[in-house]
Amino acid sequence: MVGDQVAHPAHLNVRDTTLAFVSRAPQPDIARLKARMGWGLIPWYTITDDFDKDFGVDEWHGTNAFIRDGDRVFRTYFINNRGDEAMGGTWAYLDITALGRQEKWEDSPEGYPQTAPYDWWIWHDQPRRTDPDRPGLVQLHAARSAAGQ
Repeated sequence: MVGDQVAHPAHLNVRDTTLAFVSRAPQPDIARLKARMGWGLIPWYTITDDFDKDFGVDEWHGTNAFIRDGDRVFRTYFINNRGDEAMGGTWAYLDITALGRQEKWEDSPEGYPQTAPYDWWIWHDQPRRTDPDRPGLVQLHAARSAAGQ
């Protein structure tokens, strides 16, 4: 059910965030379900060890957030059961990551790019922030320019 209501992953990817599913299902079963449901954009891995038990999701479902620093990976957030059921939207996923939405109002480590709110929004079929067809983008930039921002 989680996979059937996830927002388009391009909105996460533009913030250097990747959503992936992991389960104990064999890859042929996963491939068949992904094809049937049109879920081709989210990677889905088969667990062959105790990864799920190590991260608290061995019986049902849960969402883990990780951050990579070079070759090191850190688990920064975990939610399961009823809390995990609320996941699926772009905002929910970004808000549980270590870097959040990466907007200027948030605290971020030095070197991580931040943008003004709404400036990074994209269309999923053309993931670039300068799309002239995005409603309000021209007006947003004009207003910021007039305000000296």
